[in-house]
Amino acid sequence: MRASRTRSRLFRRLNPPPWTAPRRPAPSSRASCASSVAGIPRKRVGRYLERTSRRTASWRSTDDYRLRRRSYAGQDESVTFASWYRRLGARYPRLVLATALRVEYLVVAAGAASLALYIDMTPGQLAVLALVAVAGQEFYALMTLRYFRSRLEPVAEWIGGERSGPGAIEAWRNAASAPYQLLRQWWRGGYPFIADLAWCLFATWLLGLPAWAIAVLYLAAIVMLAYANGIAFLMFERSMQPVLDDIATQLSDEVEIDAISLPLRRRLLSAIPAISAGVGVLVVGLVEGGHPGVGELLVAIAVSLGVAMTLAFAFTILLAESVVSPIHRLREATAKVGGGDLTTRVPVGSADETGALTRAFNRMVSGLQERERLREAFGTFVDPGLAERVARDGIDQRGEEVEVSILFMDVRGFTSFSERAPAREVVARLNELYEVVVPIITDRGGHANKFIGDGLLAVFGAPERLDDHADRAVASALAIADQVSDRFRGELAVGVGVNSGTVVVGTIGGGGRLDFTVIGDAVNTAARVESATRQTGDDVLITEATRQRLRANATAWEDRPAIPLKGKSEEIRLHAPERRVHQATAVS
Repeated sequence: MRASRTRSRLFRRLNPPPWTAPRRPAPSSRASCASSVAGIPRKRVGRYLERTSRRTASWRSTDDYRLRRRSYAGQDESVTFASWYRRLGARYPRLVLATALRVEYLVVAAGAASLALYIDMTPGQLAVLALVAVAGQEFYALMTLRYFRSRLEPVAEWIGGERSGPGAIEAWRNAASAPYQLLRQWWRGGYPFIADLAWCLFATWLLGLPAWAIAVLYLAAIVMLAYANGIAFLMFERSMQPVLDDIATQLSDEVEIDAISLPLRRRLLSAIPAISAGVGVLVVGLVEGGHPGVGELLVAIAVSLGVAMTLAFAFTILLAESVVSPIHRLREATAKVGGGDLTTRVPVGSADETGALTRAFNRMVSGLQERERLREAFGTFVDPGLAERVARDGIDQRGEEVEVSILFMDVRGFTSFSERAPAREVVARLNELYEVVVPIITDRGGHANKFIGDGLLAVFGAPERLDDHADRAVASALAIADQVSDRFRGELAVGVGVNSGTVVVGTIGGGGRLDFTVIGDAVNTAARVESATRQTGDDVLITEATRQRLRANATAWEDRPAIPLKGKSEEIRLHAPERRVHQATAVS
């Protein structure tokens, strides 16, 4: 307690509230910081800071920390978009699309201004060319917003409150497909190419250029517009991320939605060569100086495109493979894990983020494999029905009174056999017997509650409630007697007793060890009814309580003399199936 108070005092003094902290220069070292804390010995402060530093350094050395730090580094932008999404609501998709289209103004104006590096023009002519280009871009933006009105309407309706299942699917599909549709609209619509041609004709006339300059200007304008639309695509896609995240929270993991998008490989293969070509044209214009003319512009474009489509393209292919290949391997491994193959592992082929992601994936699959081993072990040592209920409702199966039927089975003469036979043979023979008996019980809705050496206690009606528990228990008892007789041909013989009544069911135990069990007089009676089979010579005996609860009359029963049972003040009436009597008579 004293140490806890000391740490609290130290934390408050090292981190005072901003409105109470005195204005003093920040300590230059840990030592000065420790010495500035009044009222606490310097050694204690130093030890505390040293322990804290060691823990922090140890934590920062983990792969998880590096992954989180890298991911957090890019979250400021995401947080900004998310905050605007919360503020704007249903208006957000259309407004971010309009913003992305208006950002193209800067690229278009800069592209028009870059002509001044090659062609001599007055500031007035440059301003006119830039204004005409921006005006054409504004007309294109208005047409695009009108085109996307119906496509973004399901998204806006979902954000506005109509968050139904089918509506969420359509909203996510439209929101995910909208950025690529914006990119595709540029080269499919036809208007940008016509507008570019008109601008080139106007620029040629305004600057007094030869007619062949139209083709050069048109090629330069196409490259410029490709840049502008690429930027709009990336900005619109990034700004739609909070919308997709919000919609995805309402979708099931099993839902597969077909949405059109631009694959990562194609993005890299198109973006880097385009950037190389544009930068090459600008560099040539800056280096040459003195307005070299349209001819030099054509040479610069041709050389830049040639370099971009050869050297830069080859570099991009290698870069794309280094990024996409690990992702494809992870995707294939994820499909295998989803199919149930938990032995799948992905080799760690790099030390970057994809390598850290691969290691995290392998650790995740190892954890799943360990859980699967525990589940299999749990299913092996615990009845599957009980395991399913525990997985669904938890381990705290509180005690409650339930009417059930109890089946108790014991192997006759097994004690003497176990004394003569080797231990391995004893266990093997018991396992062989239970391989016959347990499926009979579980197939009829019973629960193999306990294995007591060569005895078995089964419950019908708990943990799952069964109205016909008596019929199921009796059917299981008769089937066990028949199949054991057919399988072992007299080498093993069993006696089965069935009783019905009210018991208490639940989990009991302590120290981290719990057991699902049934408690009550009906359980003890079933065990003693099974013991009575040795006296009557029957394979199966049931009590009067069980017979009264039978709904089906498929078996004819013969009364056995009521016999006193140990621990019971009254005699218990017993019944045996008539076919068992006939078999016993025939054998004798």
